[in-house]
Order: sequence, then C-alpha cells, then structure tokens
Amino acid sequence: MSNSLQDWLTSFYVVFAFCAALCLGALKSLLVGPIAGLILIIGNVGVILGLFPAHVLWTVYALVKTNRFDVPLKVAFLFALPVLFGIWLGLSIAGSVLVGVGYGFFTPWVSAFEAFRHDNDSKRFFHCIVDGTWGTIRGSCTVVRDFADICYHSYPLYLKELRESPASLELQPFKFIHVPGCIIVGLLGLVVEIPLYTAIAIVKSPFMLFKGWYRLTHDLISREGPFLETACIPIAGLTILMWPLVVIGSIIMAIFSSFFIGVYGAVVVYQERSFRRGVAYVIAMVAEFDEYTNDWLYLREGSVLPKPKYRKKKVSEQTEFSVRRNRSIQGKLNAVFSEAPAMLVPSLTASRSVREAIQEVKMVQVWQNMIKTCEIRGKELLDSNVITAADLEVWVKAKHVSDAAIVNVGLPCYTFLQTILFSIKAGSDGLLLLDNLEITYLNRPQDRLLDWFFEPVMNLKEQIKVIRLEEGEIRFLEKVVLFGSNTDRFKAWENGSLAPQETLRAAQIEGISRRMVGMIRSVSKFPTYRRKFKQIVKGLILHNIAAESSSRSIPYSVPKAGSTRSVSSTRSTGSIIEIV
Repeated sequence: MSNSLQDWLTSFYVVFAFCAALCLGALKSLLVGPIAGLILIIGNVGVILGLFPAHVLWTVYALVKTNRFDVPLKVAFLFALPVLFGIWLGLSIAGSVLVGVGYGFFTPWVSAFEAFRHDNDSKRFFHCIVDGTWGTIRGSCTVVRDFADICYHSYPLYLKELRESPASLELQPFKFIHVPGCIIVGLLGLVVEIPLYTAIAIVKSPFMLFKGWYRLTHDLISREGPFLETACIPIAGLTILMWPLVVIGSIIMAIFSSFFIGVYGAVVVYQERSFRRGVAYVIAMVAEFDEYTNDWLYLREGSVLPKPKYRKKKVSEQTEFSVRRNRSIQGKLNAVFSEAPAMLVPSLTASRSVREAIQEVKMVQVWQNMIKTCEIRGKELLDSNVITAADLEVWVKAKHVSDAAIVNVGLPCYTFLQTILFSIKAGSDGLLLLDNLEITYLNRPQDRLLDWFFEPVMNLKEQIKVIRLEEGEIRFLEKVVLFGSNTDRFKAWENGSLAPQETLRAAQIEGISRRMVGMIRSVSKFPTYRRKFKQIVKGLILHNIAAESSSRSIPYSVPKAGSTRSVSSTRSTGSIIEIV
C-alpha cells in the first residue's frame, strides 16, 4: 500500500509540476517573448540591410581581384550575384524573423521546465519564475552581436582569403560558352528543387509526427531515455507537446536548404564542364533528398525517383558531413550525401538516459576551458614581456583581424600548441585540458562543430608525437606560431630556441605551424569566437594594469634583469582601459 501511495504521489507531483511549468512558461513567453523577439529581429535585419551595400562592394572587389578564377568564371559569378544576393536578403530576413519569434517565445517556456532539474523545491520554484526572463533578453542581444561579427568580421576574412589566395594548379580553363549553362542550371535548380523539396517534406511530415510521438510515448511508458529521471519528466512532456512544432521546423529547414542545393547546380556545370551533368544533378538531388528522408524516418530503402549520375568519378560515401546515429543502438556511422542537406530530422531511435548524457564532456566545458587556458598563457607571456600592452592596444583598435595577428592568432595558436604538448607528455589518448579535463573519442561532445576539428587535431597531435621534437625545436615552434612572419619580434624573443638545420626537419615544423595557424584562423571566423576572445583580452588588460600599478606602488624597487617594461607600455595600458 505504501508503494502504491508513493507512486500515486509521484504521479500527482509530476502532473502538477508539468501544469505549473506550462502555465508559468506561457506567462513568461507572453511577457518576455515580444521584447526579446523584437530585439533579435530588428537587430539582425538592421545589420543585414545596413551592411548590404558593403557586402556587395566587398564581394565584387574580391571576385575581380582574385586569381583563383579565370575571366569567364568571374563573368559567370558576376551574372549570378544579383540572384545570390536576392536569395541572401530573402532567406536572412525570413530566418531572422523565424529565429526571433522562436527564440523569444520558446526560450522562457523551456526554461520554466528546466528549473525542475534543481534538487531543492524552493530553488525549483524560484528558477521556474526567474529563469528565461532577463537571460532571454540578454541572449537575444548576444545573438545580434554574434550575427554582426559574422557579417562585419568573418565575411571580409573569407573574401580576403579568396582575394589573396594564389591561382590554383587544379583550375581548369573555363570557356565563355559554359557561362549560359551555369546560369540556366542554377535557375533550373531553384525552379525544380524548391517545390519538390517542399512537397516531399510536407508529404513525409505526418510520418515524422506520428513516429516521433510513438517513440516519445514509448519512452514515457517504459521510463526510458529522457523519462528515466523523475525531475526531467516535465521537460520530456513538453517535448511531446511541442513535437508538431519540431516537424514544422523540419519542413522550413528543408525549404531553406533547397535554395542552396538548387544554386549548387551551377557549380556542378563548372566542375564537370557539362550542361547535361548539371541537369542530371538537379534531377538526382530530388532522389537523394527522398532517399535521405526515407532512411531517417525508417521508411522503405532507396527512392523511386530517377537518380542519374552527374559525376565522372564516384564521390566517396564517407564525408565530413556524416551524421552520427546513436552508438548504443547501431554502433556505426551512416553516411549522408554531402551535397544534399535534408530535413532537420531528430533521431527517432531510443534516447539515452540523462545519466549517460552527463558522462559526456559538454561543448560549453570545452569553450570555457580553452578560454581560461588562453588567458593563463597570455598572462604568462605578459609577465615575461613576450607580448606587451601595445599588442593588446593594437587588437582593440584593429578594424581587421589581420592587423593584430600576434594577439588574435598567435596567442590562441601558442595556447593550442601548449595543450597538445602537455597532452603528449601526460600520455593522454586525447586532449588533456585544465582541471584534468580529458577529451577522448569516447567522451567527446557529440557536436557537429567539434566533429570538424577533433579528428584533424588528433592527427596533428600524432604527427608532433611521431617526429619527437627536441626541446630547442619546441621553443622554435613556439616562436613560429606566436609571431608568424613578424621577424623583428621573432628575433627579439630569446627563449632558447634552436632552428632546425636539416631541410626535412624544418619542413616538418613549418607544416605543423601552418596547419595550426590554419585551424585557429578557421575557428576565429565563428560567430561566438570574437565575443569570447574579447573576454580574454579584457582579462589580460586588467592583469597588465594590476601589474603596472603594483610595480609603481613600490617606489624603490629594482627592475628585474631582462625586464623591458617602460613608461610607454604604461601609457598604452591607460589608452585601452576603455575596453574594460
């Protein structure tokens, strides 16, 4: 009897918690949603329209100046630019509206359910009311800021790399006769892919709706996956309630992706030098999308639609865009065709429990750990006068990232190298970060962003491990990654480095440094990077100010041997105090 009473009380608590969170979340959405949504929509649309003339000028200038394309291909791109920029305006503004509405109204609602993860009942009630209010408004401002960084900082970096990249040896001459073919196939792709992708997504949406409900209901009855923990049942209940919105979001994502799939047909014409293969690509992509959604929704294999070959050589099935299914169920990777993004279809397999998910390292832990590590390494370099307050001032005032390469690229690259070396010395199978946080193949975050970098980083670590760098060569590599092409600073830092005498050894070290710098430059273009890195620079500025003030507070102190701090560095620190 006691057990049945306890079960009844537990069920009553779950139902009451769900209803309370549902009502409080809806109330918070009505109060906070319009404010956060308007901030995000107005901010993003303002950035899009305000920078649109600059984007057009930057893009045209980069196309004219680049050596990677020949004249006919440049002409084809120039003819396609109005269509591409029209698509950009339409999709970006529509996406901003959808994201603003979704983020503004659903974030406070979900936060009301997440409050039940706290152990204390008083904390649950407090967080159920407070969470998702001011934090949602701040989050919308952060989204606008990150989007502005992409448009103002990251996009010009991509164009600069395109403009300054040398002519490719693999570039085949492009004839003017292919220009009309590229334009026609690009327009044909838009005409064909958009309605057919939309039709396939709408037709298969009922399967996704009912199969998703079936999977979630099965987990609820059997107390598996997200329903295993009592505190998480309200959140999982919200998932069941909001599943139709997930299906609608998948349809919208399918429509959005069809624009890019259709335009890519022009690229196929250029690559294959064949109008016929471009048309074959347009037809094949519809079948690929149909087959992809069949696999995800566990419908029949393959597709009844025609899928003509449009490549002379067979494309490898294993690509960097592979989607990882649940390892506990299937234990293998299912390849996804890299050129056919499909619906945003959540996995309908049995979910992992909350306890299993907690054992993974989260992406936010990696970010915070790397930021903390970079700040610690920066303070060490500041104390050793390897980098100065003037370098920080250059980063603050720089309009472009390349104007402050030592701080923006050299410092994180130096930190990255120290992390790899520390992991090798510790004998780690993965990467060993601060606070003994180790990332391996088993516990790494299941994040698409990390998938793009984890494998190259591990390969780079193995390469450094195999060549067995000596101590002097390690010091030399540190100077290379920190200062790059700045020969004056390179020579000024006496860290006991030893330049390799063998040509092969020098080439190996140069290759390692080039790959590391390339990885950091790629990461620096991500939307959150600049905002996070600004926190590092703030910490370094405060550390430098504290060091300068402590040295001035001792009137008769004798400078340390080799110290190069001067009044000029103090003035530099004073000039950048505004950033703090």
